[in-house]
Amino acid sequence: QVQLVESGGGLVQPGGSLRLSCAASGSISSIISMGWYRQSPGKQRELVAVIFAVGSRSFADSVLGRFTISRDDAGTTVYLQMNSLKPDDTAVYYCNIYTRMGDYWGRGTQVTVSS
Repeated sequence: QVQLVESGGGLVQPGGSLRLSCAASGSISSIISMGWYRQSPGKQRELVAVIFAVGSRSFADSVLGRFTISRDDAGTTVYLQMNSLKPDDTAVYYCNIYTRMGDYWGRGTQVTVSS
């Protein structure tokens, strides 16, 4: 059974940084992409950043230049480095792994940007 566990969320002041991690366990194969989504109250879940199996990356316009996404060499952990955080970045952040066999989600980690 595949499980994704996020960590690294918390409270940070505007302009600060956080690094989210998502560790996958279980048997995962045929990964197409690993990514991060977020959802704030009253809004739909939105894509924040994704890294594809071939190594290319894509970001939401709202985080371009501030967030970076990376993964470990084993391809089982994905990171989201968030810099210059803004109050609008406040949300629950979810990890996603998309494979040919299925779509997997973590339970989410809360990020709150506030002074």
